[in-house]
Formats: sequence, structure tokens, C-alpha cells
Amino acid sequence: MCRLHLTPPRQVRLHGKGKKDRLCPLWRDTAQALLRLPTVRDGAPGAFVFVNRQGQPLTRDGAAYLLQKYVVAAIPTAPTLQRRKITPHVLRHSCAVALLQSGVDVTVIRDYLGHASIATTSRYLTTNLQMKREALEAFWKRAGIEPTNAKPWQPSADLLAFLASL
Repeated sequence: MCRLHLTPPRQVRLHGKGKKDRLCPLWRDTAQALLRLPTVRDGAPGAFVFVNRQGQPLTRDGAAYLLQKYVVAAIPTAPTLQRRKITPHVLRHSCAVALLQSGVDVTVIRDYLGHASIATTSRYLTTNLQMKREALEAFWKRAGIEPTNAKPWQPSADLLAFLASL
């Protein structure tokens, strides 16, 4: 059975930890990008999509090495990358958070990540300030209480002078 299906329904069968298999959908753009790879376009059925210099399947460490190589190459155009630790796990976490922010149910995210338990998935899902703000706004709206359009506070010159003297 082919693990990579690039026509609708676009999907890949992944073999993960605990010898578990799962099906993951692929975006149309991802399928198109994969079709441009020689190993997919010209490869024999059952060939590996990502291989190392020796033609062997790319390992977890090999993927981390390539990611780091391209992060370093991107630093001249995106200097903030230098202060960040970017790993395959960080990408996985970012994907989970993006799914959560777009309104995907946590059980779907659990299945997408291949977790057996919601408790495992919950470690990935951290809310950001925008999500908290939206939750508060939704609460007030559901409660029927609209925030007043209060005039923005402006400190007096005396207060500013006092704070500057500290």
C-alpha cells in the first residue's frame, strides 16, 4: 500500500512512536511541492520521499540537522531567528497552536498529532494573549454587556513630571 496519496483525498500514512500508524491530510500546496521532488516524481512505488546524501531514509536527526542548516541560512534576512531555538518539535508545537487558534477542536488536534490522550496534547496547547483577549470579549458579548467607549486615559503633566523625577 502506498503511504503517500497526492490526489484527492491528499494524505500520508505516518508510522510513529509506539509502532502506531495514522493518516494525516495534506494541503494541496504540500502535495504540489512534493510532486516537484525527484524522489516522488521519478521514484519507484515504495521509495522514500526524503533521503540523505547516501540515499538512505532521512532520520529524525537528519531532519533536525537540515532544519538548523536552513535556520542559520535565513538569519541574515530574519535576524530574530538567531535568538530562537527552532527544532522539529517547535514546528510541531507551533502547528498545534495554530490549529487551536483557528478553532480546531482539541480532540482533532490530538488525532492529528497522534496522541493517545488529550492530556498529552494539552501540553502542546498554550494560549496566547490574543486568544485570552478574544475569550474575554466573547464572554462580555454573550453576557449582553458591551464595553463602553471610554475616552483613553491621559496622564496629567504633574503626574508625568513626578514619574520622571523617580
